Amino acid sequence: MKVQGACHCGDVSYEAVVDPAQVSICHCTDCQALTGSAYRVTVPTLIADFSLRTGSPKIYIKTGESGAKRAQAFCARCGSPLYAYPVDNPTTYGLRVGCIAQRRELVPTLQIWCDSALSWTGDIEDIPKLQRE
Repeated sequence: MKVQGACHCGDVSYEAVVDPAQVSICHCTDCQALTGSAYRVTVPTLIADFSLRTGSPKIYIKTGESGAKRAQAFCARCGSPLYAYPVDNPTTYGLRVGCIAQRRELVPTLQIWCDSALSWTGDIEDIPKLQRE
């Protein structure tokens, strides 16, 4: 599936090819902190299937619990997280689904780091809903 992505302000944009069956939710505490939310939703793309269209993301190197280093690409202007990749031998980018125009079509098929999941994320159906605010 071909997708288009961009940061919130539009300075950085890209196109990529992804497999919608590979969308995952990560509940690790690093993803919670890096998103400012309860979890992160990601879909991988081969680096060869990724094309930066505009702008140049800022890179932050995060060291995980295992010691592995991952580059976190984000917009220097608005701060939107765009993608990540392993510093050693990168072959794929983990695209942040929230920045993809076709995000409604990218339904997660796997959850990881569930030991770190916030207890309330499993069932939010009964929380009151407002259509807009």
